[in-house]
Amino acid sequence: MRIPYEDRFADLEPLLARVEKPSRYIDHEWGTLSKVDADYRACLIYPDTYEVGLPNQGIAILYNVLNKQEGISCERGYVPWVDMADAMREAGVPLLSLEGAAPVASFDVVGFHVPHEMACTNYLEAMDLAGIPFYSADRGEDDPIIIAGGPSVYNPEPLAPFFDAILIGEGEESIVEVCREHQRLRDAGATRQEILRGLARVAGTYVPSLYEIRYDEPCTEHGYAVPREGEDVPEVVYKRVVEDFGATDPLSQSVIPYTQLVHDRLSVEVLRGCARGCRFCQAGITYRPVRERSADQIVSAVTRGLAKTGYDEVSLTSLSTTDHSCCEQILSRLNRRLEDTGISVSIPSQRLDSFGVNMALQVAGEKKGGLTFAPEAGSQRMRNVINKGVTEEDLERATRAAFEAGWRRCKLYFMMGLPGERDEDIVAIANLADHVLDIAREVVPKGQRGGISVSISVSVFIPKSSTPFQWCAQTPDDEVKRRQQLLLKSVKNRAVRVHYHDAETSLLEAVLSRAGRDMAPVIVDAWRAGARFDAWTEQFSLERWERAAESNGIDLRHIARTPFDLDMRLPWQHVSPGVSQGFLKREYRRALDGVTTPDCTRSSCAGCGICPTLHAENVLVGERS
Repeated sequence: MRIPYEDRFADLEPLLARVEKPSRYIDHEWGTLSKVDADYRACLIYPDTYEVGLPNQGIAILYNVLNKQEGISCERGYVPWVDMADAMREAGVPLLSLEGAAPVASFDVVGFHVPHEMACTNYLEAMDLAGIPFYSADRGEDDPIIIAGGPSVYNPEPLAPFFDAILIGEGEESIVEVCREHQRLRDAGATRQEILRGLARVAGTYVPSLYEIRYDEPCTEHGYAVPREGEDVPEVVYKRVVEDFGATDPLSQSVIPYTQLVHDRLSVEVLRGCARGCRFCQAGITYRPVRERSADQIVSAVTRGLAKTGYDEVSLTSLSTTDHSCCEQILSRLNRRLEDTGISVSIPSQRLDSFGVNMALQVAGEKKGGLTFAPEAGSQRMRNVINKGVTEEDLERATRAAFEAGWRRCKLYFMMGLPGERDEDIVAIANLADHVLDIAREVVPKGQRGGISVSISVSVFIPKSSTPFQWCAQTPDDEVKRRQQLLLKSVKNRAVRVHYHDAETSLLEAVLSRAGRDMAPVIVDAWRAGARFDAWTEQFSLERWERAAESNGIDLRHIARTPFDLDMRLPWQHVSPGVSQGFLKREYRRALDGVTTPDCTRSSCAGCGICPTLHAENVLVGERS
């Protein structure tokens, strides 16, 4: 019998005084949209704490879309921090939705956002608290349908046994279709298996239980997925693309939080997709094609959003905002409109080759915090290998323009362990950072130099599915640590601050990016050993994962360090963002030769195959320079 939908906040309330940040768990925020009376109920869960999950635009977009549907109510949920989770287990309180404080297991459908690999144990934490079986195969007729979607579903196999259905690609239209189909079949008295088969007929929906793993062709040790015999499902599930991105609402935020968030500002999505073609970047493939919003739509959305929310900062978000063909015009209009209000405009990361003096004068108006650039590699040779398309002259011009325009803090993002990397490429990162500091000291007046800050953040390369580097191995973690020490020794100026990602965390990310369904029991055993909130440094323990892998006969380092042959069927090839394997192989070979490929929004088609496969195209509102 289905758990009843009812308000259980009275059970949770006595626990609030015992936990850190009780504001994570109270409802009645301003701007919620769920409905008291609805025939069909959905709960969308972000696999982290409230203050991390609330700013997520993906959840916000789908929350708005579903609540606009007649007869559908959508609520939100977040994973309780360890203190609250332990208190809830002790008190016998199940995981509750935020708006209605109703048991998550009482909803018709529960949707999990998949933001990154390190969230994997938090899905289990949430399901355990909710009283929902981990494996799709173990759920009964009264359990909710458990779906997933988000940016990290392009190798769904390590998580596949946990979800009834996984939505591939953009969800604004597909989540409505999935919910309506489920509602129709539910009302017709369909069995759970009949419902899953029905969901598989919705374009872009992968139902893992209807596929089996085979090893009878050249493939990795993880095998490959094909439709089960007799199941009428596609061999390849292609991602969904919103039919008219410009017709969607750029203002996804409606909820005003009670507590300070990790990204506590108004966010407006100004464009979707990036065609720069960085060969390590999964998002650069999976979010194509490029679609820009008009300047009028963006300015109007910012004005509406600030009036609704009261924020004093707005972020113009996308994979590469300064690529927008009208970016300078948009910034100029916003700065004029927001003059003397104390409200600032920010851009998450600036492209070096599109950030000049005019852009520097427009970004942030009177408020100048810190600027972020991402050269990604220290040497021009490596930037050509990864197809970054920027030069040291671009970096010098951009940083000089920024410091001349009044900025004093600059952060540079790099990557370590890229295919073909040498020690001289690591030293080149240090040299670039030292050079940026020299530029700052040259440009900034003597009396203001005390405020100069130059920092570098270096992540570890993770081979990702659906990229030209998907066949590459990760650099061994002991070698990563050696290169990190080389970097530290190579930075000549102590004023340059160096931050780098933990090699052990990056190892697990690589494993989860490359593995197959055989990782699912490892994830379960790691969770049972205490793994949760693995994206939080203080919570992560590689030892837990090593023990869990060993008990399942799996070698984590072998998975991360083993390159794949180009002719192998890969564990994730049954889901696709539309890119052709031929294009990815060609880009891989061009990387080995250090040959770059131009951005198709500035030149001719690069032949990635996405537009004809998905029946979509780039949409620009102006000319890109």
